[in-house]
Amino acid sequence: MSDTHSGLVAHQFDDVEQQRESVTLGMWTFLLTEIMMFGGLFTGYTVYRNAYPEAFMYASHHLDLVLGTVNTAVLLGSSLTMALAVHAAQTSNRKKTVGFLLGTMLLGSVFLGIKVVEYSHKFHENLVPGANFMVDGPQATNQELFFSFYFAMTGLHAVHMIIGFGILIVITVMAWKNRFSAEYYSPVEMFGLYWHFVDIVWIFLFPLLYLIGAHV
Repeated sequence: MSDTHSGLVAHQFDDVEQQRESVTLGMWTFLLTEIMMFGGLFTGYTVYRNAYPEAFMYASHHLDLVLGTVNTAVLLGSSLTMALAVHAAQTSNRKKTVGFLLGTMLLGSVFLGIKVVEYSHKFHENLVPGANFMVDGPQATNQELFFSFYFAMTGLHAVHMIIGFGILIVITVMAWKNRFSAEYYSPVEMFGLYWHFVDIVWIFLFPLLYLIGAHV
């Protein structure tokens, strides 16, 4: 039975390879738009950090370096399990594919849980930009600007994690139903690219927000 009639290939494609090339191009195009969006935030943050270095330094001292470090390790671990899930799908290993996807899901849940703890601390300490914002130290207004970037960038990152979590559930169910094999694993591979991108964004966020000026 040909790929076209086996359900592996959508009707608009000639074969599995053409379909894979198309979805790969589509994913990289999507990730490029994501890079442009986060790039704008990174650029704005860099400009204002250079303009108000003292205020941003004092503001960064309110972040929990331990929790940020733990979350970085957790997210790197999730990238490893995601890469292993892709390899398992490529080798038609259903059990390992499901297992590594569940591992990625677990680590993603840990990351989001720690982020909720961090956010709750900021609300408790009145560090959320707005009418109730209150901070010790010089240049309170500019410190508030730091936290505006902090919540915008980490919040947008968390939204991407939550969306990815939903997609991950769907892919895990598909893997459980044995929908992937050495002949067809594009959904797992493409989601892997998305998940690695989200991880890379955090690798940039962590030093910018938590490390620069943390020990000054």
